[in-house]
Amino acid sequence: MSTKRHGITIGLERIGNESVIMLKATGKLTHEDYEVITPVLESSLQEVSADHIKMLVDITEFSGWELRAAWDDFKLGLKFGVNIEKIAIYGDKNWQELASKIGSWFIAGNMASFGNYQDAIEWLTD
Repeated sequence: MSTKRHGITIGLERIGNESVIMLKATGKLTHEDYEVITPVLESSLQEVSADHIKMLVDITEFSGWELRAAWDDFKLGLKFGVNIEKIAIYGDKNWQELASKIGSWFIAGNMASFGNYQDAIEWLTD
């Protein structure tokens, strides 16, 4: 029997003088995944200066959303987007560049897509 992993892992890392919220999406996300992660994300955002939030979203193991989860993701972006300075999307998905362009409509800061982890980190901390 094979167990399918899915969910969002969140962490806060210090890179030089910067605090970076690290998100990793795994598998196909569900509504229940967002019910779990939303309060954790709210708590993490309180730990970072509200006008200086930087985030790395790792989608290397991400395979998509259930329909309701996609709506949850959109609402989450609207809720927190005004406080984010930069979001780097790291992965190798053919749609991530488009996702970063569309996502930039809903956040106050900058959003960019990267195929290389180190390039994403350098852009975030620049």
